Amino acid sequence: MTSTGDERGGGGPEGPWWWERRRAAVLDVGLGAVSAVECALEGVPFAREAGLPVAVGVVFGVVVGAVLVLRRRWPVAVVLVGIAVTPAAMGFLLGVVGLYTLAACEVPRRITATLASMSLVGTFVVTYLRTRGDVDGEGALVFVLSAFMAVALTVPPVLLGLYVGARRRLMESLQERADSLERELSLLADRAEERAEWARQEERTRIAREMHDVVAHRVSLMVVHAAALQAVAGKDPEKAVRNAALVGDMGRQALTELREMLGVLRAPEKPVRAAAPVAPVAAVAAVGEEGPSLAELEALVGQSRAAGMSVEVVVQGERGAYPAEVEQTAYRVVQEALTNCHKHAPGARVVVRLAHREGEVAMQVENGPCEGEARGADLPSGGNGLVGMRERVLGLGGVFVSGPTDGGGFRVSAVLPFR
Repeated sequence: MTSTGDERGGGGPEGPWWWERRRAAVLDVGLGAVSAVECALEGVPFAREAGLPVAVGVVFGVVVGAVLVLRRRWPVAVVLVGIAVTPAAMGFLLGVVGLYTLAACEVPRRITATLASMSLVGTFVVTYLRTRGDVDGEGALVFVLSAFMAVALTVPPVLLGLYVGARRRLMESLQERADSLERELSLLADRAEERAEWARQEERTRIAREMHDVVAHRVSLMVVHAAALQAVAGKDPEKAVRNAALVGDMGRQALTELREMLGVLRAPEKPVRAAAPVAPVAAVAAVGEEGPSLAELEALVGQSRAAGMSVEVVVQGERGAYPAEVEQTAYRVVQEALTNCHKHAPGARVVVRLAHREGEVAMQVENGPCEGEARGADLPSGGNGLVGMRERVLGLGGVFVSGPTDGGGFRVSAVLPFR
């Protein structure tokens, strides 16, 4: 269907047949009725000039004028009918409205130009031939009058139709752009919600990892010291007192670290630019720059030694200025590895290796097989320690490897790059 679009609706068809709206159908039927009456009246003199019965001229005029009802369906056919009846001096409304509809619809412009030129020439020739015998004077006046009539009946409806068609296409283009922008905004909103949900999930994972690292190590040491306290309470009161003091120190340190972490989590967030990408590294290091560092590694190892573990520390290279997230991740990896040694390898000899290299820092915690007489403290394990270490290291673009050794022990290795 070809539509002029001047009454086009935004929804689906609401009118009968090819009309999109009932209002358009009523308008076309009304124009067709007026055109039929006009052509019927003009059919009377046509029939007399052609020597036909008046009734034939009237019926012919009604049929020709009623063709205007089809202007939206077949605009080219309507214009051709108007051009065809031009010699009969009928179809004034049919020709004007037909040319307007043709120019306003989506017919190729070459067809519009061709039919408009044919209508212009036909109107000029018919007007010139009919006026030449009725007007006294020179032929130039007749030529000018004929040209004026042809231009007046052809050019204005074509120009108006071109304007209406261009305006309609512009409005449709703007509507399409608005719809496209609305879809893009909806998509952006969905993506923003997905990013927010991802950020919330990352935050929950980070908090769980920090809670595990802080609580698991301290509480594990407290359980180890409590087991030792229970074993020596009756035999060596002085050692029992020392173990009780260590348990108290471990508890206070755990509470201090938890308080510091919760304080950071409750602090108001700083405004972040909307265009800045959210990186996993930022989520890993979100606890802040006041977290543990490699400078506290000796104290960490000393706590394990105080709990009865044989720990050897081997350091290679000179320590450089590392970013806070690298310092914290390296510390947490060693801390969690020592905690696993307390849980799964009580009494085993542990070696902690730390290598400071150019552009990276490497750490390795390896324990030997458990001694036969060693007895553990039955520490529970949820299996999240290695997962948390791997997430931390990979979040910084590092490499993490863990697994059993040939000698029956277990090894945890990590390499952290830094700029």
